Amino acid sequence: MNNDVERFLTTIEEQEIVAAIRESELNTSGEIRVHIEKRCPSKVNERALEVFKTLRMDNTRERNGLLIYVAVCDKTFGIYGDKGINKVVPDNFWNATKNVIQSHFKKGDFKQGIVDGILLAGEQLRKHFPYDSNDRNELSNTISKG
Repeated sequence: MNNDVERFLTTIEEQEIVAAIRESELNTSGEIRVHIEKRCPSKVNERALEVFKTLRMDNTRERNGLLIYVAVCDKTFGIYGDKGINKVVPDNFWNATKNVIQSHFKKGDFKQGIVDGILLAGEQLRKHFPYDSNDRNELSNTISKG
């Protein structure tokens, strides 16, 4: 693992992000993950889709996985939602979440940007994919790194 990725967030900040994922997933059957890497080797949306597939996020029952992808040194991020989400939401669905993340990132508050993005995404997902008592956590809540 490279130092830029390891220094991007402290252990405590990573724990707060994982806690935000857990909290969001209590309200939705949607599955949220965060992936952090040093550089984005292609266009951010293409890379987010590639990571999404590598993490097997397209294997959820309702196809309602959501990835927040961050390339530390390139200072870029993207949000990728699976087919089940994109089928029922408008094209600009993730703009509010992107804006929240971006406003914090511009101030250098990366942890809070990710946390607030996760919480807002969870609220948005709840409208289309409410939590079900039969719901199970289909994907890991841990932050993946590349």
